[in-house]
Amino acid sequence: ANLVKIFNTAVPRHEIELRDIMPEHYDGRKTISLTERIVKVYAKWFCGNDVRQANAQMLAKKGDILEMDWSQLRLGYRLGICFTLMIWLCFDCLWNLFSLGQVTLGGRSAFPVFRACGGLLIWHWCWAAATFIWRRYRINYIYLFDFNPQTVQAPATLFDDCVDETIVFLVTLILYYKTSTHTMPEWFPPGIYPAFLVLYTIWHFIFPLKQRKPLWSAMARVCTAPFSKPSFFETYVADVLTSMVKILLDLLWTICFIVSGDFLISDTVDNADDSRHEWQHSKWYKQYLVPIICLFPLYIRLMQCLRKFSDTGDRIPNLPNAFKYTLSQVVTLFGAFFPLLNLQCHNSSHCTHISGFQITWLAIFIFSSTYSWIWDVRMDWGLGIRKHNWLGPRLMFPSVLHYYGVMAADLVLRFMWMQSLIPPSSGAHFELPAYLTFMNMTLELIRRTLWSFFRLENEHRVRTKHYEEQHDVNFVPFHFTTAQSHKYKKHKERVGKRVLVEVLTVGIAVFVTCMLVVIAAQKARLAQEQEL
Repeated sequence: ANLVKIFNTAVPRHEIELRDIMPEHYDGRKTISLTERIVKVYAKWFCGNDVRQANAQMLAKKGDILEMDWSQLRLGYRLGICFTLMIWLCFDCLWNLFSLGQVTLGGRSAFPVFRACGGLLIWHWCWAAATFIWRRYRINYIYLFDFNPQTVQAPATLFDDCVDETIVFLVTLILYYKTSTHTMPEWFPPGIYPAFLVLYTIWHFIFPLKQRKPLWSAMARVCTAPFSKPSFFETYVADVLTSMVKILLDLLWTICFIVSGDFLISDTVDNADDSRHEWQHSKWYKQYLVPIICLFPLYIRLMQCLRKFSDTGDRIPNLPNAFKYTLSQVVTLFGAFFPLLNLQCHNSSHCTHISGFQITWLAIFIFSSTYSWIWDVRMDWGLGIRKHNWLGPRLMFPSVLHYYGVMAADLVLRFMWMQSLIPPSSGAHFELPAYLTFMNMTLELIRRTLWSFFRLENEHRVRTKHYEEQHDVNFVPFHFTTAQSHKYKKHKERVGKRVLVEVLTVGIAVFVTCMLVVIAAQKARLAQEQEL
């Protein structure tokens, strides 16, 4: 009522009767009409008569008010620890490379293990960021994914977990690198550290069981496609798996590395030496397991599309979507069997057919990447409509520049994603060197996160339309926070003392570590002077 009084004072020509919004006179249609009138006035004043932009800007956002508690202090100083460890690691790598001429971290034997665990960790960060954005802009991901609100973790809790996992990851990585380069005592074989990280990662994939059980249940149904009817969350999981091909390949390498016992071999060489890992050069690994891992996520999505077509009978969008994943599989198969044709060329004096093969591969590569990008924009995001300036009819994010920027980035990153489907050591000219694989992996996970922002926004719009048609109203349940109270909110005083003790303990540990480093450096300098 107070808002209506203010509106009547500011805009007397559009005066609203208070009785229209009182409970005894309440009518959903009048509320919709009132909302539309206010939005039009706002659009005229502030958005150049752009009603879509006015709707997006007036949509209430979660998290606009900063609520300070002890959790933010804890998160802040732990983020500081993460950045310090990252600087330490980068400095050591660059110092050993330029000053000592030693191989950097990327050339170490167990680097694929850290790359696999690091890729999973990056996706955990991406998921935390996605839930924060969805929650802030009122995209009800809990409702869309059919989650149980009692078990969903709040974004603040997810970020807190990510920081803790990052600290463990970086500490383990530094210990492994310094042990393998003999800059610290070798109390254990260097391979013990990546083995510990694998166990730590498995533990966090299983526990807390209450939060992880829905994920593993969805994964089981995803892997059994097309025998189970895919839900929206299961198709989302399968889409994410298509972006994790490089991570899956590194996980395969990690399993073989651990099971073969190679992690117990001391990493004493200064150059990359893959000869000790005989299994990665075997036929069953290179020609069977690696192509299967590359194809499996695409196969899952293909089967989900065909299952949806079988259940609904809708050719569009299911069959064109299945065609998209078929094209991606063709690119992967071309990459997997390229070495066979290359071998035939070396053994034959007639190699003219190779150039035609490469041209065909390049044409399919470009067509598949472009087709996937168009599908992202038009079908997954509901954008690309000419009469709406190549956007959609309704927007939930406040700036149109966000949409145009992400569409441009997605076009470039789609080509990089298609390149990630080519199996390693395929002999293809498009294959990235090993030291750039981690960068490509990270960019693809970022692309998938950006994709998920607009994918759920579009799903929210679609369900809003269906809900409107069925119930004659213009809304769908927005994001709700039942049982998502922050874990520090209930016991602030007790937790506050614990956080202060933790900060003090970490400060003392850092001081002691610095003193030990200084003492060790002084001893090393004195020993070097005595030798001279």
